[in-house]
Amino acid sequence: MNNFSLEQTYASLPERFYAQVELSPVAAPQLIKLNEKLAEALGLDTAWLASPAGIAMLAGQAMPEGVQPVALAYAGHQFGNFVPRLGDGRALLLGDVTDSAGKTWEIQLKGSGRTPFSRRGDGRAALGPVLREYVVSEAMAVLGIPTTRSLAAVRTGETVLRETPLPGAVLTRVAASHIRVGTFQFFAAREDEAGLRLLADYAIGRHYPDAAQAENPYLALLESVIAAQARLVAQWMLVGFIHGVMNTDNMSISGETIDYGPCAFMEQYDTSTVFSFIDERGRYAYGNQPSMALWNLTRLAEALLPLLAENDDTAVEIAQTALGAFEPQFQTAYLAGLRAKLGLKTEQEGDIALARTLLETMKNDQLDFTQTFRALSQTELQEGLANTPDAVLLPDTLTPLSAWLKQWQARLEQEPSCTPAQRAATMRRVNPCYIPRNHLVEEMIVQAVTEDDYTLFETLQSVLANPYQEQPGRERYALPAKPAERVRHTFCGT
Repeated sequence: MNNFSLEQTYASLPERFYAQVELSPVAAPQLIKLNEKLAEALGLDTAWLASPAGIAMLAGQAMPEGVQPVALAYAGHQFGNFVPRLGDGRALLLGDVTDSAGKTWEIQLKGSGRTPFSRRGDGRAALGPVLREYVVSEAMAVLGIPTTRSLAAVRTGETVLRETPLPGAVLTRVAASHIRVGTFQFFAAREDEAGLRLLADYAIGRHYPDAAQAENPYLALLESVIAAQARLVAQWMLVGFIHGVMNTDNMSISGETIDYGPCAFMEQYDTSTVFSFIDERGRYAYGNQPSMALWNLTRLAEALLPLLAENDDTAVEIAQTALGAFEPQFQTAYLAGLRAKLGLKTEQEGDIALARTLLETMKNDQLDFTQTFRALSQTELQEGLANTPDAVLLPDTLTPLSAWLKQWQARLEQEPSCTPAQRAATMRRVNPCYIPRNHLVEEMIVQAVTEDDYTLFETLQSVLANPYQEQPGRERYALPAKPAERVRHTFCGT
């Protein structure tokens, strides 16, 4: 029985927006993980998804009647170099589902085989990158950061050839949409103004319906995307997340984190931190992410110029004004987040300097980003600073901050009445104890790939489902890597 039906609104657009795809059968699809909680929230039949017919669909093996997948067309700047035709080279959009709240989501397979956009690729995904995206994207969702979600992971029973032969897998992911900056660039590069307008109207209706009522709807669309990306990148920075490959084809119009390739979480604080093996010059280093987001948004504004005004000079002026809002919006979101991480509810002129001094000390003494903020959230520390700041016993992780702690305590005394315990509890709600630490993710991948063992995969999901609460017996998942465990490079997996 077919208990799976989808709408396909994107395929209602003209055929130049996508490509029809023939399915690529796999040898022996096997369900690794079904995100039952997400499936239920989307109103999907979990029993059917876990059935042979459901698994066949999740593997790209066979589709239920009425589901006609397509590969989306887009272009993009990859490490600054423009490629006019990229597209979904290994992904299939199955269609839309509407949840109980009336919100529409797209369901997409990733790693399901060749498409007309595959170029020389095989269209497949290796098991490791699929598990990485599953774990990290779900962790980001629990941290409250806009993100695509992972609905299922399926092992294909086939081997994909990368540097070495690896087991193949397919990820099913869910997103508000898969429209990217590069999607707009695709039509702009072809001077297809009609297609550009259709895409912009679709994006407005899908993500920013209020923009349709604005005097200039396409300017309102641009402003909305700028605001969404400013907030998103601020949230990345506040948890030490490094996307790793912020190409324009990897920036979503919806403001969701998308395309978890060589992503990683920073441990020792350093704005120059890079993990991506292919980012040899540090273009997408942790500290460069705000400026790279603005660079990408500038490419979006360029693509939209024909829609912003009839006169070219006027359109450029309008776009520049809109782009000028990114930096203050990012700074507002980022500084508000830093204040919350430091237990500050009010704004004082010296807060930026206080935070900057902390971060500089963390860099100079190679302190772990997540662990440091979590340590500042300890009730015992808060009470010690409030009562006997000169005699408080510091945990080893905070010893280098002894001088800064006195500045922080002086600033806390200017806050409205709040007990140390209350402040500590509030801080623990924004300073996670657990993140997907790179060495644990790599250990999980090795275990799954070499031993077909998903124990750590399941454990990580369990731990990361409650990132703000200490979990007795799971202390190792909160600790940074030992020197021998440190991950130097991450890989895209394409």
